[in-house]
Amino acid sequence: MALARIARSNLRRSGVAFGSNANAYERDLFNERTYTTKCSSPCHEDGSFSYISRIKEQNYMKFSMRGIAGTPSYQYPNTQRVMEESESELEEDQTRYAGLEATKPGEKPRVVVLGTGWAACRFLKGLDTKIYDVVCISPRNHMVFTPLLASTCVGTLEFRSVAEPVGRIQDALARDPNSYFFLASCTGVDTNKHEVYCEAVTNGGLSKEPYQFKVAYDKLVIAAGAEPLTFGIKGVKEHAFFLREVYHAQEIRKRLLLNLMLSENPGISEEEKKRLLHCVVIGGGPTGVEFSGELSDFITRDVRERYTHVKDYIHVTLIEANEILSSFDVSLRQYATKHLTKSGVCLMRGVVKEVHPKKIVLSDGTEVPYGLLVWSTGVGPSEFVKKLNLPNSPGGRIGVDGWMRVPSVEDVFALGDCAGFLEQTGRPVLPALAQVAERQGKFLMELFNKIGKQNGGKAMSANDIPFGEPFVYKHLGSMASVGAYKALVDLRQSKDAKGLSLAGFVSWLIWRSAYLTRVLSWRNRFYVAVNWGTTLVFGRDNSRI
Repeated sequence: MALARIARSNLRRSGVAFGSNANAYERDLFNERTYTTKCSSPCHEDGSFSYISRIKEQNYMKFSMRGIAGTPSYQYPNTQRVMEESESELEEDQTRYAGLEATKPGEKPRVVVLGTGWAACRFLKGLDTKIYDVVCISPRNHMVFTPLLASTCVGTLEFRSVAEPVGRIQDALARDPNSYFFLASCTGVDTNKHEVYCEAVTNGGLSKEPYQFKVAYDKLVIAAGAEPLTFGIKGVKEHAFFLREVYHAQEIRKRLLLNLMLSENPGISEEEKKRLLHCVVIGGGPTGVEFSGELSDFITRDVRERYTHVKDYIHVTLIEANEILSSFDVSLRQYATKHLTKSGVCLMRGVVKEVHPKKIVLSDGTEVPYGLLVWSTGVGPSEFVKKLNLPNSPGGRIGVDGWMRVPSVEDVFALGDCAGFLEQTGRPVLPALAQVAERQGKFLMELFNKIGKQNGGKAMSANDIPFGEPFVYKHLGSMASVGAYKALVDLRQSKDAKGLSLAGFVSWLIWRSAYLTRVLSWRNRFYVAVNWGTTLVFGRDNSRI
């Protein structure tokens, strides 16, 4: 690039014009017997580079003797090519981290939110945009209502019913001139400069890949979520399906219906039919149990009616290392075990050792063939969180204090599955649950509105403002559907506390009513209610789209 700058500077000094004036340039250069080059060791003068622009005849001859062509007619095309490449590189350097600069005096403070999960969206929903400009950065432009995601895999609900566009949650992102949503992944945070660095999610849509930019912030809220835990087991990422995003559910549905249709083709052996139609779920938590229940429902009510040729081959196996639903009351765990077994779900205890394309191997050597493998063993810190130079809580999450602040850095907060209380706070790390994230988002939103009204929204301006009482989490209870119009409701505040526990049809009504009211918008509540009614009357759709 330095050589290119020299060439461009010298050509301009010589009055060189490209195209039709090239021959004139050649004559002038040849007659003057000069040669343009760069200092072998640049000299600094007042912070800038100085260059020797012309070398006389003897230097020109020395360069020729070293094998460097000295005729102007040969040099000119190479010089032009280098200049063109350098201009492209210079332009790329200048635009690589183009973006939003720091806010100026008189402008509203800017809050940057990383993520569109439960914590981020609850925070965005109530943030006072008369006080703040808000920028949301996430690789997805919607929030997923995760408790109902399992229902979309088998057609009980449509995918759009569980996705809420972030622009509907906080309309300032689309309305206000200085508030934005950026479809991008955050790649780094500079807490000293108060900047985040991002890479756009383009999938080849832009001419320059990767497209990178920066955003300056006054306050930063990290709510980037977590990633499924694989425990380093070989083959999990390559062959298993997870169930945390809408596209995960879409992939599961496509594979399930594909296996059903393939198994009806002539010439498929009995053994291959059993493998194709064996659905294995790893993990006995609420997600794994609910998916197993939905799948058994789908088999009982729809598959055996519409796939009569293979109805006796399809079955579900749920593998758990310990007990299913370990956080629930003992009586509820027993009920779930009995009900799932009665519904045709095979419960196995075991630890997965390896995952192969068509089978899994357990630690005791047992081989389990499968056609569909769903992995639901909990979540852990994402690679992005691991790379951040921030304090960590037990388990590797971003460490926070009682007000969700990240100590040792200014104006940085963390919420949801990516955050946990620091050990010195004396508080336990909260479970990665939707209700935990939602409550944290509401708490921080109220705190931001409070300090914003006291002129504490700008960077480095909230140190003297009292934050009030720290965040306190009270568990409201747990619920899980087990299929066939049955569910579990555990209203205890902790695993060892006493409280109301219900199971059966009444619990299923409570489960549906509670989740219907928690869906964020009336639009999606209507969609969910209509989907449930349509499924009840007409059954689930089995189109593979």
